[in-house]
Amino acid sequence: MTAMPKEPSAAHAYHAHIYYDPEHTRGAAARLRGWVEERFPTVRMGRWHDVPVGPHPTAMYQIAFEPALFPTLVPFLMLNRQGLTVLVHPETGRPRDDHLLNATWMGAVLPLNGAILPETESGA
Repeated sequence: MTAMPKEPSAAHAYHAHIYYDPEHTRGAAARLRGWVEERFPTVRMGRWHDVPVGPHPTAMYQIAFEPALFPTLVPFLMLNRQGLTVLVHPETGRPRDDHLLNATWMGAVLPLNGAILPETESGA
């Protein structure tokens, strides 16, 4: 732990990971994705991953967004996630901390594989 608080401005961007079951909840994930794309045209939607990828233990897609959208996009996800699990984390240049320590969960907390996350981004 650090002796001084971290400033919110340390987050230069955010990611939301939308987790789903390809057989049972992909439709709900697609509906949520469409709603986000309609209402938040500046987000960057990631590809569908129907199998675990990176530190993520199940199927998911990512939504990348700027800090200015946090106050509207995150409540939108809270209210419209349809029972899906969502991970929201900052991008501060410290991927391991961002996913494991600085994240917030909506729904179940899933076990991420933090061992594959680098401590810092290259050049950070």
